[in-house]
Amino acid sequence: MQFSIALSVLSFLASVDAAETILGAYIFHRHGDRTPKSLPPTNLTTLGYEQVYTSGQYYRARYLTGSSKINGINEDVVKLTQLSVTAPVDNVLQNSALAFLQALYPPVGSEESVQVLTDGKSVQAPMDGYQLIPVNTIATNAGSEDNGWLQDSSVCANAKVSSNGYFTSAEYNQLLPSTGDFYSSLIPVVNDTLSEKDVTYKNAYIVYDLVNVAEIHNSSIPSSDMLTNETLFELRTLADAHEWGLAYNASDNTRAISGMQLAGEILKYLNNTIESGQKGSTANKLGIQFGAYATFLSFFGLAGLDKADSDFKGLPDYASSMTFELFTDVDASGATIPSTDDLQVRFLFHNGTASNTSELTVYPLFGGSSNAISWTDFHDGLAKFAISSTEQWCHTCGNTTGTCAQYSSDNNGSSSTGSSSGGSGMSPAVGGVIGAIVTLAVVLGSLAAFMFIGGFRLVSKKMAGRATPVSETAEGKA
Repeated sequence: MQFSIALSVLSFLASVDAAETILGAYIFHRHGDRTPKSLPPTNLTTLGYEQVYTSGQYYRARYLTGSSKINGINEDVVKLTQLSVTAPVDNVLQNSALAFLQALYPPVGSEESVQVLTDGKSVQAPMDGYQLIPVNTIATNAGSEDNGWLQDSSVCANAKVSSNGYFTSAEYNQLLPSTGDFYSSLIPVVNDTLSEKDVTYKNAYIVYDLVNVAEIHNSSIPSSDMLTNETLFELRTLADAHEWGLAYNASDNTRAISGMQLAGEILKYLNNTIESGQKGSTANKLGIQFGAYATFLSFFGLAGLDKADSDFKGLPDYASSMTFELFTDVDASGATIPSTDDLQVRFLFHNGTASNTSELTVYPLFGGSSNAISWTDFHDGLAKFAISSTEQWCHTCGNTTGTCAQYSSDNNGSSSTGSSSGGSGMSPAVGGVIGAIVTLAVVLGSLAAFMFIGGFRLVSKKMAGRATPVSETAEGKA
């Protein structure tokens, strides 16, 4: 009996020692359900609003109020220094972020939202104390929800070349003809929107996206009897392969530029979390970014997550999210974060909307087997491919003009110092702008001459009869 009691006490003490503390987190989140890309402009639907709002409720319960609460974070009234929220300049992604935040930090209520002025007058905050949280824009170089392909609006030259390389790959050249009959069979389903010539594996995602949205929202679909479970599964599987090929290539990381940038942002934010905490500050507790599914796929490939589960090579559903939790097993009851030697990180992912009935799952990073790794191993693992500075981005992308001019080897270190005779040398930024204007003038002049000699004329887009996917150039996808 005494021995049993002793074991119970030891077990209790061990559990106390092993209790962990969440010190910070970084969430990357996809938008909710939206209208199809082939009928721009895309918009967040009511269903999409509900999906990301539900996800926001889940993360509130996880990080603000529950047993996994981030140490030191404000529970009810937001403290903006503790939170960083970003999304590209895109109405679907920006609105998704706003919906998520409405649930993460809901209105504080009428009693808590009254301000008394010096003259004694009371002012009631609108909408029952709705909390205003800014969503900062972020330059992802990955386009908007109106784009159909991976890297079209990317200004990263090497990424565009690499991504377009998929269209000359053995896999693509095998799938394009072998799936011809399958896509031809779907023409009656989509030909009110897409031209027959565009219903091929070349536009695998565009076709899938149109059918997927129709399956969710349309009460009737042309030739719907053709959309059997087997057909829908093949349509999704082909779209998975197409998008994975555009987003990631094991022999060329540049194709995954969006995942590389995300890795740099994660490292920067969590580094700030650690530095703030080691100074006793509660700043930089929770980073949240909304972005494209292509960024998910790029990061999955770079981090070796497809080795943990082959499903990571597939498209994440609407409102999917992944999070990186910084935690410690040592005593962290105070505000100060322990030494980096005592810090660990784990990666969690949920396909689709996370909720209290369908929670996040932990997966090992970098092809390993452990569900948690030391901060040092996490930092070093991401640093192998993370883009953390403008100079690094310029060199990776092979860009030498505009902002990147100052890092170009052609400048021989003289671009930022001006001429030695009088300091009147032109700055890289001004030089880049002037160069772009001169180039544009030459191109426009040549185009005008070509059109005059050849008898061509410009035609308004409004004359186009039906929606057609963009040309064979990889574009920004979400």
